[in-house]
Amino acid sequence: MCNDHADPKVTRRHLMAGTLALAAAGATLSAAQAQTSEAAPATPEDALQRLMDGNARYIANAPINIDHSVGRAARAAGQQPFAAIVSCSDSRVAPELLFDQGPGALFVVRLAGNFINEDGLASLEYGAAVLGIKLIVVLGHSACGAVDATIASIQDNTLPPGHLPSLVNAIRPAVYEVMPSEPENLLAAATAQNARSNAERAQTQGPILAELAAAGNLRAVAAHYEIATGTVSLL
Repeated sequence: MCNDHADPKVTRRHLMAGTLALAAAGATLSAAQAQTSEAAPATPEDALQRLMDGNARYIANAPINIDHSVGRAARAAGQQPFAAIVSCSDSRVAPELLFDQGPGALFVVRLAGNFINEDGLASLEYGAAVLGIKLIVVLGHSACGAVDATIASIQDNTLPPGHLPSLVNAIRPAVYEVMPSEPENLLAAATAQNARSNAERAQTQGPILAELAAAGNLRAVAAHYEIATGTVSLL
């Protein structure tokens, strides 16, 4: 998350004030323009389309981002990711691969269960206000062990050992929200609801993210990754 080209005093002042002035982040962005041959997406919708196009290439086994040495020197000068991905830590879920994006294109926040805690929220604020990301994707996935463990904890009325209860407590609201409807596949329903709830938080949490979203400069969406097929579907 380091950036040698941003003025730390300006960055801290604007982040603490919750203003939108750093959305431009001129010095940071200009330092990283050479990272990719593609122009930075102009809108959140453009950013989403770029991700979905990349996923289509991944499914077709026709990636274009295969030479990671290209742009290495430029990346040392700064970063300009166009989207943030809130992803599960599951080893089978690799955002850069499944969206066919090269180094420097995605700002990834990962932890088991792909929920947004205070640290994740701060990371997304940095990505949006300082790095200029246009889009946040909260990406759930099939056979999520963290959601499955939360369901088991609720059904058995027990908590897992160690620090795992913190994961269960974060995911629990999504499970409770879908349980009354008695879905045929509780794991799938809870996984989807967990992604939706966290995407909503990413777009409405003030002051920084909510202000950017209200101005049309940021969008958050929920999505689901099917491991067996490689397909990302918007929820």
